[in-house]
Amino acid sequence: MSHVISFRRLKRYNVIYKKNNREVNTMDKFVKGFIVMSVVYLGISAILGIIMLGNQHMLAMKFVHSHLNMLGWVSMMIFGVGYHILPRFMGRPLYSNRLAEVQFYLANVSLVVMLVFYTLNIYDESDTFRMITVVSGAVQAVSIFIFFVNMLMTLLAKTEQPQ
Repeated sequence: MSHVISFRRLKRYNVIYKKNNREVNTMDKFVKGFIVMSVVYLGISAILGIIMLGNQHMLAMKFVHSHLNMLGWVSMMIFGVGYHILPRFMGRPLYSNRLAEVQFYLANVSLVVMLVFYTLNIYDESDTFRMITVVSGAVQAVSIFIFFVNMLMTLLAKTEQPQ
């Protein structure tokens, strides 16, 4: 497998692998991370949903179940697919891979922390648990705002004129 660097019109590059004399574009690591975590959250949410069906006392976990689905499964998939596809549709590179990587970690860590401390607060109410839940929810909102900025800077950037 040989590595080739392909320079694009915008002077950014992608690593391309040659496999069976075909060039294959690779997926950014953070894109794959978003998609993998999305599927993981879907699996956890499905298991939690089944447990909730079988045990009515677990219905207090509705918040956790719904947030695993919406912020975990749906949002992470949108982030991953959005980062991979939208810049290509526009024919330009992503504004900032670094912002996307930061968003990946902020979104995942804040989601897990929020759901763990929300669950702890259900079974042992504490102002500390509640505060950690709220702060991690705010961090989740910051991660969503990072996606918003990164996508708008990518999609609304002035295009270079062909030479």
